[in-house]
Amino acid sequence: MSKRGLTKKVTGDRKIVLERAMVTRHYVMEWDLERCVGCQIGPLVCPKEAVSIVEGEIVDGRLEAKPHADIDPEECVLCGMCEVMCPTNAITLKINGERENPVLANDAFPELIQSTDFSSEAFDWTRQEFVIDNCPTDVISYDEADAMLVVDDEHCIRCRQCEVASDGAFQVVQPWEGEVVLRREKCVEGCFACADVCPTRALHLNDEGQLRLADYYCIKCGACMEVCPVKPEVEEIETTVESQGVTKTVIHERITNEEELPIWVERWRVRHEPIKSGAWVEALEKMASEKMGAVEIDAKRALKRRDLLKALHGAREFFGNEEE
Repeated sequence: MSKRGLTKKVTGDRKIVLERAMVTRHYVMEWDLERCVGCQIGPLVCPKEAVSIVEGEIVDGRLEAKPHADIDPEECVLCGMCEVMCPTNAITLKINGERENPVLANDAFPELIQSTDFSSEAFDWTRQEFVIDNCPTDVISYDEADAMLVVDDEHCIRCRQCEVASDGAFQVVQPWEGEVVLRREKCVEGCFACADVCPTRALHLNDEGQLRLADYYCIKCGACMEVCPVKPEVEEIETTVESQGVTKTVIHERITNEEELPIWVERWRVRHEPIKSGAWVEALEKMASEKMGAVEIDAKRALKRRDLLKALHGAREFFGNEEE
């Protein structure tokens, strides 16, 4: 029970549940620890610093125990910011038994612009099983009644592997635009923890056991940076946030050893519906980089990139030498 006497927390092997029962409002927030990868977004977006990361365990360079988020019930106000921004859809918030998010309902946060669409007319149906097998979250299935591939949109993480696997029959819009860089020469020798934690195949081991980056599949969660044994060094900086005529100075942390990190994830901007909110502006200041990237990866060129094809599960067996 929290110090406010309202919020109960139950932690299990597979989920964390926060529950707050009030006279007219009964809040239940669940964190699915199987979907959670212990990314950077939760701690960054939380306005109360209630979210922390339980570090994973690395044994002989491989991830023995996966990292995950933890929540302090004494600080969490069940605002819903983390649910909106969670890149792996690990969080669900219900009020009186129905899905409801306070920051969305009160226009404090925007709806993110993201989608996964499928064109059956453009699809080579010999790729059906190949596409289904390459969905890391198992949200693509075949509907026999409609003879259609369907997507569980609520749990799709927009990794874009279906785009490449289907040769463009799927079209995916990711919310985040940004950049990911792998500097293998900076890695701890024999460490592949980043590939183990990556929820997509952006970071993966190829058939020769070498660490590779397929940047187009990155969802900018930053879990790889969190698990990497080479840690960022930070300094505090003052940032001025302006929204609706109100100016506020806040303290943020800035990484000072970027060039020494084996893996670097940068979020430039996020696609979202129009909104005017000081809470959103302040959260975005913490999540997004202070410098802006100019160009996002072009989808048409990405479909033909050999490294992206090779990164797909079972690509060599499916294509033979075609992708070489």
